[in-house]
Amino acid sequence: MLKDEDRIFTNLYGMHDRSLAGAMSRGHWDGTAGIVGKGRDWIIQQMKDSGLRGRGGAGFPTGLKWSFMPKESDGRPSYLVVNADESEPGTCKDREIMRHDPHTLIEGCLIASFAMGAHTCYIYIRGEYIREREALQAAIDECYENGLLGRNAAGSGWDFDLYLTHGAGAYICGEETALLESLEGKKGMPRMKPPFPAGAGLYGCPTTVNNVESIAVVPTILRRGADWFSGFGRQNNAGTKLFAVSGHVNNPCVVEEEMSITLKELLERHCGGVRGGWDNLKAVIPGGSSVPLLPKDLCDDAIMDFDWLREQKSGLGTAAVIVMDQSTDVIKAIWRLAKFYKHESCGQCTPCREGTGWMMRVMDRLVKGEAEPAEIDMLLDVSKQVEGHTICALGDAAAWPIQGLIRHFRHEIEERIASKRRRVAAE
Repeated sequence: MLKDEDRIFTNLYGMHDRSLAGAMSRGHWDGTAGIVGKGRDWIIQQMKDSGLRGRGGAGFPTGLKWSFMPKESDGRPSYLVVNADESEPGTCKDREIMRHDPHTLIEGCLIASFAMGAHTCYIYIRGEYIREREALQAAIDECYENGLLGRNAAGSGWDFDLYLTHGAGAYICGEETALLESLEGKKGMPRMKPPFPAGAGLYGCPTTVNNVESIAVVPTILRRGADWFSGFGRQNNAGTKLFAVSGHVNNPCVVEEEMSITLKELLERHCGGVRGGWDNLKAVIPGGSSVPLLPKDLCDDAIMDFDWLREQKSGLGTAAVIVMDQSTDVIKAIWRLAKFYKHESCGQCTPCREGTGWMMRVMDRLVKGEAEPAEIDMLLDVSKQVEGHTICALGDAAAWPIQGLIRHFRHEIEERIASKRRRVAAE
């Protein structure tokens, strides 16, 4: 279990003062100029050594991502863009950072931007996050007033400006290139890669897009050392992580824990266990709505990190744990996600534009038991045609929950179709 002194987010629940004075009293903005003074190469090497992997879902090594940015400017400015468009159903971890601990993020933006040679950073916040935007903007204003942002930010010798931009509530803008399009004032539609953002991102300039949590942990890692951070979790799954647990637990919560904690310990230690006891568990979505669910027999030994979950054909994603007990109509739950992905598809790629609607309509019939048994395999086949055939990962996100349902709960779908037929025959 993670000890209190090892927690990076010291005000996750808003119990303390979230102002600059409060943040400083808890150790933030301590020696920021000294960290910057150690230079870009040192910061990037520390991030690589820490083993931090992106906290937005894909889990790409953060230090490696930073190192893709050009060392010397060719005349174009460089940008850091922070992805605060937290729209994955079940996920609400970044929200707590911005609402209660915003200075971790702001200080992280300064250090990360310096490491990538960027004088400007944009935070793109989700359209529905009104109070969070207000709290974050108030914190940014306070930093400007106290010389922590702007010219010679925090006395570091680095000029740095930070801007907060409000999205309009589109899930697709959580995808990094669609986010950049939206930030430029265009329709939020993903771009083809290459070119990757590090080569041509915002306004055609070198850009890195990072998740809120990935940036907010940076100052603490650099203060306490890469070895400290990499000491948590299994090999290649280092550090602490915010887990957002919702659904059928006694106490839903957002909690900072060690990577590679077991699912059972996470739920029983922090959430008061599954409603009705562990044996009442039916399935868990371990990383936000886009990753395949795990049935109870896999949950018994589940380890909450990138690699173990990938081996089970699921994923850690954003670590938003959605717990379903035996009362759940699991077919209907996945239908609801299919409906969400159909609604949020930007319609640019044919497999996603047509496939999400088609899959939702088949799921519609499966929920009612009105489909033919052969349609289960047909649905699986179509999900494979959508997966991996689109510009961005929304096609995968729409396909994976359905694949997980068929992989683990096929018997339930078949039984529903059979019982509907028996009822019809009896009438």
